Amino acid sequence: MSFLPAGSDLWITGTARPSAATATSFRNKSYTDQWVTVSRKPKARVVAPRRGSARRQKALAKEKYSVYPSFSERSEMRLGDCGLRGERAMTEISIEHSATVTARGDWRLVIASTLGGLFEWYDFYVYAALAVLLSEKFFPQGNETVAFMGTLAAFGAGFLVRPLGALVFGRLGDVIGRKVTFLVTMSMMGIATIGIGLLPTYATAGIWATISLVVLRLIQGFAHGGETGGAVTYLAEYAPAGRRGLQTSFLQTTAAFGLTVAVLITLGLRSVLTHDQFSDWGWRIPFLISVFLLAMSMYIRSKLDETPVFRRMKAAGQISRSPIAESFGAADNLRKVGLLLIVCSGLGAIFGTCLFHSMFFLNKTIGLPIQTVQGIVCTAVIATAPLYLLFGWLSDRIGRKPVLLAACLLSAVTTFPIFKAMTHYGNPALERFVERTPVAVVAADCQFRLFSPPASDCDRIAAQLSDMGVRFEVVRTGDKGDAEVRVAGQVLSNPDRNALRATLIAAGWPEKADPQQVNVAMLAVLVFLLDLYLAMIFAPIAAFMAELFPARLRYTSMSLPFHLGAGWIGGFLPFSVAAMNIHFGSFYAGLWYPVAISAVVFIVGLFLVPETYKRVM
Repeated sequence: MSFLPAGSDLWITGTARPSAATATSFRNKSYTDQWVTVSRKPKARVVAPRRGSARRQKALAKEKYSVYPSFSERSEMRLGDCGLRGERAMTEISIEHSATVTARGDWRLVIASTLGGLFEWYDFYVYAALAVLLSEKFFPQGNETVAFMGTLAAFGAGFLVRPLGALVFGRLGDVIGRKVTFLVTMSMMGIATIGIGLLPTYATAGIWATISLVVLRLIQGFAHGGETGGAVTYLAEYAPAGRRGLQTSFLQTTAAFGLTVAVLITLGLRSVLTHDQFSDWGWRIPFLISVFLLAMSMYIRSKLDETPVFRRMKAAGQISRSPIAESFGAADNLRKVGLLLIVCSGLGAIFGTCLFHSMFFLNKTIGLPIQTVQGIVCTAVIATAPLYLLFGWLSDRIGRKPVLLAACLLSAVTTFPIFKAMTHYGNPALERFVERTPVAVVAADCQFRLFSPPASDCDRIAAQLSDMGVRFEVVRTGDKGDAEVRVAGQVLSNPDRNALRATLIAAGWPEKADPQQVNVAMLAVLVFLLDLYLAMIFAPIAAFMAELFPARLRYTSMSLPFHLGAGWIGGFLPFSVAAMNIHFGSFYAGLWYPVAISAVVFIVGLFLVPETYKRVM
C-alpha cells in the first residue's frame, strides 16, 4: 500500500460503525504499515457498510476522519500495531487515496524531486550555449581550438568528480535519510552555479580565473553526484506499484524545461543587449539569475517529509551501517552495479550526442548562428517532453528492458546517417566541398596535443582546419621541411590562418552556412530523432535503477554506476568527440565513440540485464 500524503482521505469500510474507542485508536495508532495521524476533520468520509439499517448507515456516513503524516516521536505509531480491541466485527479496513487529494500530493512530490534536475539541466544548457564565449573569458587566447577544448574539459571536470559525490551523498542518504541529503546537494549546486557569474575573467585574474572556473565546476559535479540518486530514490519510494515508470519519468522532463528556461534567458539577453554588452557583462546574468531557482527549490524541499520506506527501515533497525562496503563488497550486489554501469554508459553516449554534440556540430561545423541552433534544439526538446511520460508509462506495461535496449539499438544504427543528413540540410555547400575537394596536410611531425600550444606547424594547421570544420588527411613524410597543405591541386607551404582560409574559400569552402539553403524544419526533425532516443532510454531508467537494488543500499548502489556511466561517458563526450575529430581529420570520426558504446550496451543488455518492473520496492 502506498504512502498517504498530508491531507489524504481515510476511507473505512466495514460491517459495523466504529465506536469512539476505535476512532481514538485510529488517531493514535495505525492499521497498516504506514505512519499517520487521524483527526476528526471534514476532509474524508467513512463508507457505510453494505449491511445494517438505513439509519445506521446514515449515522456512519456522517462520521468524518482525516489522515495526516505525523513525524514527531510522541505521535508516531504504526497502524499495524492496532488490535482493535472489542471491535472484532469490523472485518475490513482499507485506506486509499482520494483522487483529488492524491493528485495534489503526488504533484508536490514530483515538483520537489524534479527541481534539482531542472537546476542541473539549466546549468548544462547555459554553459553549453555560452561555451565559445566562456573559452574567450577564462582561457588564454592565441589558439581558439585549445581554448575551446579547455572549456569543454572544464565542463567535463564536473562529471569527473560526480562518482565521488555519489559515494559521499549516497552513504549519507542511506544512513541519515533522503531528505537531509536532498537539501545539502541542492544548496551546493546553486551556490556553485551563481559563483560562475561572479568570477573574474582571464584578462583580469589570469590563470586564477581558469582555476576558479574549474573549482566551481568540480563543486557542481560533486553535488550533482548525490542529487540524481536522491531524486530517483525519493520519488520511486513514494510511487505506487504499476506507476513507478510513469511517475519517475517526470524527473527526465526537466531536460526540456531546463533547456527552455536557459534558451529563453540567453536569447532574450542577446536580443536586448548589444553584442559588446553581452560579451562584456551580459553573459553573467544567466548564472546569477539562478538564485531565484535555488530559493524556490530550497523552500519546497524543506517542506518535504522523509520517505515511508526509509522510516520503516529506521523503525525496524534495518539501516545499513556501511552501505559502501555492502554495496560494492557483496558479489551479488556488485554484479548489479556492473550491469547498471553498462546501461548508464549507453545513456551517457546518447544524451551527450543528443544534447551537447549536436549543438556544437550545428554551430561550429555546419556554421549556423547560435540563435538558430538554440531555436532548433529547443523546439525538438520541447516536442519530445511528452514522450518521456509515454515511454515511462510504456515501461510500466511491457517492462523497462525493451524500451532501454530499443533506444541503444536505434542510436547505434542511425547516428551516422543523422549527422550526415544534418550536413546535407544545414550546409549543402559544405557537403559538396567535403565530397569533391580533398584536403591534405603533409609533414614529418604531426601529433595532436591537448591543452598545449602546437609543437609543430603540422599541429597548428591541423588544429586550424578542424576549428574551421574542414575534413582533412594527414600524410606523414620523412622530410623535415615545412609543412604543406594541399587543397584542390594547390600547394601551400606552411600557411598562416588567413592564407589557409583564403585558399579554402577559393576552392569552394563555405565559411558559414547560407541562410537561404538551410532547411531548419528538417534539422529540427533530425535533432528530434536524437531526442527521441534519449527519451526512450532516459524515461524508464530511474525506475529501473531503484528497482534493481534493495532499499537499504539503494541510494549508494545506484548513484556511483550512474555517474560513472552517464556522467563520465556523457560528460566527456563532447571533448572526446572533438579530440577524435582533430586526430583523424574528420568531423564525423568522433561519432564512433557513442555508436560503439550504444552497440555494446545493446548486446550486453540483451543477454545479461534483468527485467525489474514487477519487483516490489
